[in-house]
Amino acid sequence: MSLVKLSIKGISYSQTQNGAYALILNEVDGERKLPIVIGAFEAQSIAIALEKEIKPPRPLTHDLFKNFAERFDIVVKQVIIHKLVDGVFYSSLICERDKIEEIIDARTSDAIALALRFNAPIFTYKNILDKAGIYLKSNSAETDQGAQEIDDVLSNPETFGREEESNQSGDVYAKHSLQELNDLLDQAVSQEDYEKAAKIRDEISKR
Repeated sequence: MSLVKLSIKGISYSQTQNGAYALILNEVDGERKLPIVIGAFEAQSIAIALEKEIKPPRPLTHDLFKNFAERFDIVVKQVIIHKLVDGVFYSSLICERDKIEEIIDARTSDAIALALRFNAPIFTYKNILDKAGIYLKSNSAETDQGAQEIDDVLSNPETFGREEESNQSGDVYAKHSLQELNDLLDQAVSQEDYEKAAKIRDEISKR
């Protein structure tokens, strides 16, 4: 089976379903998206890894794993989402130490959080993308259709992180000055509210 390379498009969350998040992966050489339900902690960890300028005061679990792996010369080479059963995605970490390759089973959310920290590519098999992939394009009609499909995973998702279409965060913080935004960013990081910090970082970047 042929592998398809994926990139991270953004994270969607539901305001009506507490703790409901979906990671949206993008087909690198195509237009299909792959939504994967993840937990709140994993969503936070992935959002932090996407926002390079946000540094938590203490290492999160995935940061600790990376520090541990590097201390013992273990490198995550790639992540493969290799199976889909009853809506649950199964993934493997392809690791290497002393030129010996090992395959480690992992939850997909954890695997992707680590892939970001190791700058490792993410792949899935074509048959999985054929089965679970959706189209989510930029024009309004197609966006509505794609959002409706994501609604099957989450209700009323709103994208944050690097996703350019997300304007809600900018509306909230647009009235603040740049200095106020930087103060709010420092405060959010110190309180370990990384979801809020990511939104503030987006507004600062637009300035």
